[in-house]
Amino acid sequence: MTSASRRSDCPISMSLDIWGDKWTLLIVRDLMFEGKKTYGQFLSSDEGIATNILAARLKLLKDQGIIRSVSNPANRSSVIYHLTEKGVDLLPLILEIHLWAEKHLPVSDEIRRTLKTVKSDKTGFIQNFADRLNEESRQLNQETASPTTSSGEN
Repeated sequence: MTSASRRSDCPISMSLDIWGDKWTLLIVRDLMFEGKKTYGQFLSSDEGIATNILAARLKLLKDQGIIRSVSNPANRSSVIYHLTEKGVDLLPLILEIHLWAEKHLPVSDEIRRTLKTVKSDKTGFIQNFADRLNEESRQLNQETASPTTSSGEN
């Protein structure tokens, strides 16, 4: 994002310009916690994202270096998306949103159990989970060729 396209130099405002809409954070959530990696898997999320919005958000996330796409080794006509280290760095933010929701909104018992684990050792949980996400990304990069330039097929 260039300084000419920013509304302000406020870090919160600049960050919200990148990931501040619900669809972008839901894609990051799906990559982090749901194991979704393909365009079709994102489309199948309960929230029902429209195809044009999904393609635009995937492009934004790629352009900002939060996700990367690689050719799918099982189907070269499709791509697999994964978080970059910059994307994994959103983990503490996503967890804080979960913790806020647990406090103020109804959440499932499964999420409550996970958040109990998070609260018992938040720093350790973040480190271990981030390490796992980064390792998955490294393995995927090693297994595949160069990144694709597609913005959202399959």
